[in-house]
Amino acid sequence: MPPPIWLMRQAGRYLPEYRRVRERAGGFLDLCYDPALAAEVTLQPITRFGFDAAILFSDILIVPHALGCDVRFDEGHGPRLEPVRERADIERLSDGIGDRAAPIFETVARVADALPSDTALIGFAGAPWTVATYMVEGGTSRDFAATKLWAFNDPDGFQRLIDKLVAATGDYLIAQVAAGAEVLQLFDSWAGALPESGFERWCIAPTRALVKRLKTACPEVPIIGFPRGAGPMMTRYAAATGVDAVSLDSAVSAAWAVDALQAQWTLQGNLDPLYLVAGGRAMTEAATAVLDTLGHGPMIFNLGHGVVPQTPPEHVAALVETVRGWRPAGASR
Repeated sequence: MPPPIWLMRQAGRYLPEYRRVRERAGGFLDLCYDPALAAEVTLQPITRFGFDAAILFSDILIVPHALGCDVRFDEGHGPRLEPVRERADIERLSDGIGDRAAPIFETVARVADALPSDTALIGFAGAPWTVATYMVEGGTSRDFAATKLWAFNDPDGFQRLIDKLVAATGDYLIAQVAAGAEVLQLFDSWAGALPESGFERWCIAPTRALVKRLKTACPEVPIIGFPRGAGPMMTRYAAATGVDAVSLDSAVSAAWAVDALQAQWTLQGNLDPLYLVAGGRAMTEAATAVLDTLGHGPMIFNLGHGVVPQTPPEHVAALVETVRGWRPAGASR
C-alpha cells in the first residue's frame, strides 16, 4: 500500500481559491482569526486533491500574539514583531494565551465537523526555540544573532522566555486537541541555527517538556517533530524528545534516515518543494526515489518544507497520483 500523503502549506497562495478568500479576509492575521474563512481554506486542498490529512490553516506566531506580543504581517516583508530582548520585556507578556486564540479552536472544530471520516486533522504550533527567535529578532533573521547572544550571555534570562513559551504552547495544543485535532506537529523551523552545544538546551529540552505535557493530557494523539536543519542531531532529537514521528527536511539523506531512525520512528518527507514547481519527469522521479527509499517502513509522504507560492496546482495533483500509484518493488498492483 502507498503511504498517506499531505503537504506542509498545502493551503496557501498557490491555490486560486485561497487567493480569492484572502482578498475577502483582508490581512493575513484577519484570515487566521476568522473561523469560517480559515476553515474554508483548510478544507480547500482536501476538496481539490483528496489528501489523507488536513492541517489547520494558521500561523506559528499566534502564540506570541496571544501572549500580548505585537505581531503584524507586512506584505512583501513577512512577519514583524515588537522585539522581546530582556527580562523586563518578558514580564510585560501575559501569563497565558487567554481568550485571544479562541477563534483558532473554533476553526479546528469547524474543520473536524466537515472532514471526511478517513481524513485526519493535524493541529500544530511552533516549537519554543523557533518562536523565540521571531520574538527576539522582531521577525525573520539570517543569523539569529540577537537570540543567540541572549541565550549564550544570559541563559537563565532566556530560559524564562522559553519556559513561558513551553507553557503557552502546551495550553494552545491541548485546546486544539479538545476542539478536534487528531495529530500534532511541532515546527522547529530554525533548529538548524543552533550549534550542538545549544541544541540540547534550546531545541531538545523545551520540546521534551512540551511533549511530556501533551502525552499526559492527550496520550492518544501522535506528535510529529520537525527539527529543520538538525542533520545528524536528529537522532538525538528523536530519542530524547518523545515524539512519535520525525519530519525530514530536503537536505536529509533518506537512506541515512532509514538506517538511523526508521526502526523506531515514523518518517515524514522529504521531497524538495521546488521539484513540485518543476513538475513533470523531474518531480515524478524524485518523488519515486523518496518512496522507494522510505516507503518500506512507517512513512508519511510530504515535502522537506512547505509548498511555495509559484507551485502549479496541477503539479500537486500529479504528485498525489504518483504517490497513490506507488507500490513497493515486487508488490502486486
